[in-house]
Amino acid sequence: MVEMDVRGRTALITGGSAGIGLAFAHEFASHGFDVFLVARREGLLRRAAEKLHGRYGVRAEFILADLARPESPEQIVNEVTRRGVVVDALVNNAGYGVPGDLRGQPWQRHADFIQVLVTAVVHLTYLVEPGMVERGYGRILNVASLAGIVPPTAGHTLYSAAKAFVVRFSESLSLEHVNDGVHVTAVCPGFTRSEFHDVVGNRELVNGLPRVLWMDAEAVAREGFAALMQGRSTVVTGLVNRALATGMKVLPTKLSQRLMRGPARKFRIRTR
Repeated sequence: MVEMDVRGRTALITGGSAGIGLAFAHEFASHGFDVFLVARREGLLRRAAEKLHGRYGVRAEFILADLARPESPEQIVNEVTRRGVVVDALVNNAGYGVPGDLRGQPWQRHADFIQVLVTAVVHLTYLVEPGMVERGYGRILNVASLAGIVPPTAGHTLYSAAKAFVVRFSESLSLEHVNDGVHVTAVCPGFTRSEFHDVVGNRELVNGLPRVLWMDAEAVAREGFAALMQGRSTVVTGLVNRALATGMKVLPTKLSQRLMRGPARKFRIRTR
């Protein structure tokens, strides 16, 4: 089900300058949502906003912010309010990975990671959720990962833990919003063609994966948007990813963990 009357509604999208976040911006804008993009790189944000406005005719603006800073969520929501709009849809997409062992990185890098992928997700949601309930309309989409569902691997120690939190948080929050007009969905993509792997430094390694494991960001956004509008609390995007998620659930824990050790050895990146 696609909503027909969303003109004048606004979607706030973190990590909206590239990759899955930008794909979601196009998806929301193509259905008539105005979009506010949040990220750290002004040049990319400006070009993305101009392209969205030119292609879809919607209001497309951007806010420069670093979600590793604890004060950023309040500053973002205050800035949106200052510009005369309310957040009807929130897409918590900003994220990245910290390669290597837990002990191989300085604590501040881990603290920033938790702030961006966990704390900021909850904080932004906390700030916009009351208004959504009051207006009787809200859409909260949290970009999790297949990594938050299948058994974890060694290396990138906090990534699967953070994404598992996002999944459970979304599922719990969804139960708090039965029949009040607010939908909450966790989107769980697998390997997606985006700049994520360039940022974490494993592009060469993941390029060796079979093509069948990959999805385009646009396909992830289409499935995620549809699930959100249908009120589904969790969606794993792609047939292959859904098969993997289902298979890992039915296997005994020790066996599934053993199966994950091989890929972990191949794709782990040491930074010390």
